[in-house]
Amino acid sequence: MCGIWALFGCDCSDLVRCKEALKVAHRGPDSFQINNLEGLKNSMVAFHRLHVVGGIGGMQPMILKKYPHLSLLCNGEIYNYKTVRLFSKQLQKEFDYLFQTDCDCEIILHLYNEFGGKKASQLLDGVFAFIVIDTKQNCVMLSRDSYGVRPLYYVTTKAGVLGACDYHSHITLPKLARIYTSRTRNLFIFLYLLGLEEETVKRNIRYLFSRAVDKRLMGSRRVGSLLSGGLDSSVVAALTAQKLKEHGVAEPLQTFTIGMNSDSTDVIAARKVARHIGSEHHEITFTLEEGMKAVKSVIFTLETYDVLAIRPSVPMYILCQHISRNTNNILIMTGEGADEVAQGYLHFLEQPTPEDGHKESMRQLQQIYMYDVLRIDRCTAAHGLEIRAPFLDHAFTSYYLNLPADMRAPKNGIEKYFLRAAFAGANLIPNNTLWRKKEGFSTGVGEEGTSWFEHLQQHLEGLITNNEFARASQSYTHNTPRTKEELFYRQIFEKKF
Repeated sequence: MCGIWALFGCDCSDLVRCKEALKVAHRGPDSFQINNLEGLKNSMVAFHRLHVVGGIGGMQPMILKKYPHLSLLCNGEIYNYKTVRLFSKQLQKEFDYLFQTDCDCEIILHLYNEFGGKKASQLLDGVFAFIVIDTKQNCVMLSRDSYGVRPLYYVTTKAGVLGACDYHSHITLPKLARIYTSRTRNLFIFLYLLGLEEETVKRNIRYLFSRAVDKRLMGSRRVGSLLSGGLDSSVVAALTAQKLKEHGVAEPLQTFTIGMNSDSTDVIAARKVARHIGSEHHEITFTLEEGMKAVKSVIFTLETYDVLAIRPSVPMYILCQHISRNTNNILIMTGEGADEVAQGYLHFLEQPTPEDGHKESMRQLQQIYMYDVLRIDRCTAAHGLEIRAPFLDHAFTSYYLNLPADMRAPKNGIEKYFLRAAFAGANLIPNNTLWRKKEGFSTGVGEEGTSWFEHLQQHLEGLITNNEFARASQSYTHNTPRTKEELFYRQIFEKKF
């Protein structure tokens, strides 16, 4: 996880540009570089690095001796870079690749030069947002992973200015089509040839998801895992602990949960899972006052006034702040994406047909970069952490989403039924955790039968007067706040931006 920033065609002073570039410094706290680009007038790129893979050669913008006309800025992890390198070495005589660094992102420049931007992106298995500046072709190419796990935004002006960044902008890059490497396609063909018999499919799901977790352990920094005690985070944490042991990592996996007190439902559930998987568990509690104090920072971090994004982001922000300040964990595993892929939200129970459920699942995945992925990226990045989300793995999601719609639909009033059933009997997590009903994050971290957002709403009722709320339609004609809570967030947003 890094901060990337680029500006083209702006004749503002270097001081102004540098000040703007520093706004993403929190995304890469280890080192910083800012450069003018040779051959491009009024252009500047900046890179804030979080050191995860590769040595000093991973500093950016990356310019290789073989391609002096290409500059790369990349925020991401390319999980198959060693495989692609190995394949490339077999074809070195044809393509004449000369690898200059041990950084996973270098492969992008070789692939771009040989195949162009679209094909290069299709050959990558990972999460990424990258910019290639090609002075020979006089063009800039932007590319992002399918689900926006690594965010990328751009803005253009009538004056011809182009700005691109992974933060501090409000125009999003259109979603790229999901793509697969030839190895992944061959794997799918093999798995589908095994048939759609239920037990075979369950075995394939366990295999692909285990691989998704394993590849996300790549890096030189310590891995931790968020743990709410629900199905998604519990399966991720359990497999992470298992894989770390298989890789010979001596120190135990550290897991983290948060609640308003030690009796919050998430805290109790996570405690049980942590005992089961043998993790070194951390429970963080916060008060209403601490939550309210964090709201302004959360709105600035998220760049939104959306209520459903802000509510769960407050405890998430506090949790990530604790991890950053009190531990040496940098790579953070999470269960985000499972509800969209495997139909985990409660409204999936009301789907008229399995095909409708599939359409809703695809709709949510197309927009996930604006919601759950945005929340988890911003809250971790604000504190110099890097998120890893195996449920959004390309191979896993492509296989799961291409299973028959009726196989993926809820059954017996249970959401994510087939995903749960796939791990039944594996003793990976406690059985009652495996079948624990979906509970929203804001609800799970609450106390005394009252969810976090209900505490929040009650408190905000006293902060916004009836007269203020009555004037909201005059003050905000676009997306007029409908509640006092919405008005409170909107006022903060308008002041910040």
